[in-house]
Amino acid sequence: MNLKENMQALKEELSSEEKFFESAVKTERFVKKYKKPMIASVIVLLLGLGGSVTYQIINDAKVERANTALNTLLMNPMDQNALKELSSQDGSLYELYSLSKALRDNDLKTLQALKGAKNFEVADIASYESAVLSKDEKALDAYSKKQGSIYQELAVIELSVLAIQKGDSKAAHTSLTLIKEDSAVYPLAQMLSHYGVK
Repeated sequence: MNLKENMQALKEELSSEEKFFESAVKTERFVKKYKKPMIASVIVLLLGLGGSVTYQIINDAKVERANTALNTLLMNPMDQNALKELSSQDGSLYELYSLSKALRDNDLKTLQALKGAKNFEVADIASYESAVLSKDEKALDAYSKKQGSIYQELAVIELSVLAIQKGDSKAAHTSLTLIKEDSAVYPLAQMLSHYGVK
């Protein structure tokens, strides 16, 4: 019985070695058959990783230059070189800086120009602020009706205040009724309606 078990173990060992060699031969055939596509895939992967790393390095350098230019402008707003650098490196940050400076200086001309900014928020705020600064009722009315406006309800308040200043309490009251109860400016609208509109 011992000899029989040894023979069985030897057969199993030979069978497993045979399977190992068979899989090695299959692997070798597969590698030979697909050698070029595999090498090309590895090269494409390495080029993709290299391109991604290069892009990230260039982007980080661009952000660093834009931040340096912004810091320079915050220290010295008259530095034209820093302004040009910021404009060329990061257009959105340049628009935001320009908006901030225009709001600080009440610069209507710059606010008018920023109404066409690529950044939606900058363009929206510039539209509202230029309408308020110039007391342009038509622009405020158009802004208050524009879907998705950031300061839509504040524009309604501004229209009401302008109407009160003109003595048109009916128009002011009509404007104030447009503000919903769940709005953050609803208490202000109620106050204006109660005290401002007679």
